[in-house]
Amino acid sequence: MDSPCVACCKLNNDKICTGCYRHIEEIVDWNKRTDTEQQQILERCAARRQQVDAEQSPTTAITSQEWQQAKQALALKKQSRLS
Repeated sequence: MDSPCVACCKLNNDKICTGCYRHIEEIVDWNKRTDTEQQQILERCAARRQQVDAEQSPTTAITSQEWQQAKQALALKKQSRLS
């Protein structure tokens, strides 16, 4: 499944991209998700869209540090599930 990225990566205070409405953790490992998981993410994005647009909270570009932190957080979650 193609990424919903629209090349407008700006995160709000909740770490939701205001371009595609994915959480940073959903962005970081998009290519590792199954089609079913990707479809579930897209459904969550559709549900978030109206709320995120209505809030109009300040946004910032995704930084390298945020990207790395999200990758580490996902790795820890996966490790704890395996333990």
